[in-house]
Amino acid sequence: MKLMDFVVSSAIVPDLQATNKEDAIRGLVGALKSAGVVAAESEEGIVTAILKREELGSTGIGNGVAVPHTKHASVSKLVAAIALVKDGVDFQSLDGGRVQILFLLVSPPDRPGDHLRGLENISRHLRNQNFCNFLKQAKSKDDVLSLLNDADNNQLG
Repeated sequence: MKLMDFVVSSAIVPDLQATNKEDAIRGLVGALKSAGVVAAESEEGIVTAILKREELGSTGIGNGVAVPHTKHASVSKLVAAIALVKDGVDFQSLDGGRVQILFLLVSPPDRPGDHLRGLENISRHLRNQNFCNFLKQAKSKDDVLSLLNDADNNQLG
């Protein structure tokens, strides 16, 4: 599974304006709605499900990265949105740092394998310091897409 198999290119937000965790999550789910992969009537339910997941423990994994995720019946396949927050947002991350890179995943409840593969794929790439550094410097949706393609093709070293 490659990043471009589930990242919705029109749900990439290179300069998300968010002041807190909920703002960031709402912005990402809103991007999926705007991209047409999440129905308007499902938006609030997905936000609520992700916030409930965050109550169990922050998905801020450190190094300026968070991977909020949930399973929701409104989607028929694994989808992801990406946002960059230049000044970072407090996500109660494990390392206490602010989050600048957010990957939000939503998958159907009956496809747990896809959900886990998506999380594993993202986590693997986010362990690559070059990938994270380049993402933090990205200025446009095209910059992010180019990095995702490079990552999928193992061209980031």
